[in-house]
Amino acid sequence: MTAELLDQLVDKALRREAPTREEALSVLSETVELLDVVAAGSRVRRKFFGRRVKLNTIVNMKSGLCPEDCGYCSQRLGSASEVLKYSWITPGKAAEVADHAVRAGAKRVCLVASGRGPGERDIRRIEDTIAAIKVDNPQVEVCVCLGLLTDGQAERLAAAGAHAYSHNLNTSEARYADICSTHTFGDRVDTLRRATAAGLSPCSGAIFGMGESDTDIVDLAVALRELDPDSVPVNFLIPFEGTPLGHRWELTPDRCLRILALFRFYFPDVEVRLAGGREIHLRTLQPLALHLANSMFLGDYLTSEGQPGADDRVMIADAGFTIEGVHESTLPAARHDLVAIRRRGAGTDLPANA
Repeated sequence: MTAELLDQLVDKALRREAPTREEALSVLSETVELLDVVAAGSRVRRKFFGRRVKLNTIVNMKSGLCPEDCGYCSQRLGSASEVLKYSWITPGKAAEVADHAVRAGAKRVCLVASGRGPGERDIRRIEDTIAAIKVDNPQVEVCVCLGLLTDGQAERLAAAGAHAYSHNLNTSEARYADICSTHTFGDRVDTLRRATAAGLSPCSGAIFGMGESDTDIVDLAVALRELDPDSVPVNFLIPFEGTPLGHRWELTPDRCLRILALFRFYFPDVEVRLAGGREIHLRTLQPLALHLANSMFLGDYLTSEGQPGADDRVMIADAGFTIEGVHESTLPAARHDLVAIRRRGAGTDLPANA
């Protein structure tokens, strides 16, 4: 039955169909052998992305002192974590950091700033930063992550040359209030919809290891799929001392890989990104994760250090993968198979599909 279930999941994913809740919960349970789950997810990954790995990097534009109280975040209101705290870096400094990452293989640069959402001065700063980055690297994708957006801001970012906007849902709607009280799950959904409507590529994912149940994980995957993101970062909680979740060390490499496999089945042709916490929780099994995720962050994260970039590039090569070049398309080709010419109803002898 296990082989039949996994074959069914693969077949569905290749047709871009979502798993049933029962199938999804089976992937997360330990009743199905881990390596069988990874092998099945890998078949889907290879179909849509071959053996390419897209590299992304983060530029933390403004660190710490956030007014929001997200329990997982070292920059949150009331955080006692001894992370870097600074105001906005200059566009020139951001361009310098971005250029270094691009030369190391990064195809996307993510500009992130702590805070509830951007004000007018913040939008202008990002506009200037995008322009500075594009001087030497006009081909690089620029993703922006500034929190909750208001009217007209997404359009400003798109006009400035931003490629994508990132705003994670983080956890299921049912338990969102347990993680944050200063904004809602619905606020996050609204921002993603604003970004998408403005023509920005939607990027939204999750953080796991915060006490969520298997049902929460499936609920979140379903909610994300409804938003139709182009990229889905999968983060694993980095338990910073001085935060409400600093005591949580419940993830295992097995659990992380099952979550990644599940997200590959839910998002077969979407960029699934191996993100924060991979080094801490996957440890020596990081190369296995590359058989599920087709994208990963290179270098450091917002407030924690990542694995050295040179080690990441060796890991990618040793696992038999290649770094995706700037001129290669991350997402699969246009879905012409979804365009069906009408041959029933009015003007034909066949009944309408109503």
